[in-house]
Amino acid sequence: MNKSTKALLYNFLGFAPIFLLVYYLAQEYTGLSGIMLGIAAFLVTMILAPKFQAAKVMGTEKIFMSWLFIKGVKEVK
Repeated sequence: MNKSTKALLYNFLGFAPIFLLVYYLAQEYTGLSGIMLGIAAFLVTMILAPKFQAAKVMGTEKIFMSWLFIKGVKEVK
């Protein structure tokens, strides 16, 4: 599996659990319903979820992660 596929998979695995948690919490504790509930959960999750990206550095492809709660960009080993 190449690095860009791994980065896409990591993005999904980072996004999905946070989205489900935010969706459930928004459903329970706000008056939102229908499409607005999904949109609100999506927007909050876009801010909170970590972002992964594959990039070529000095001829080798590496995966990097940035997240709201971690300062800077970190390389994923």
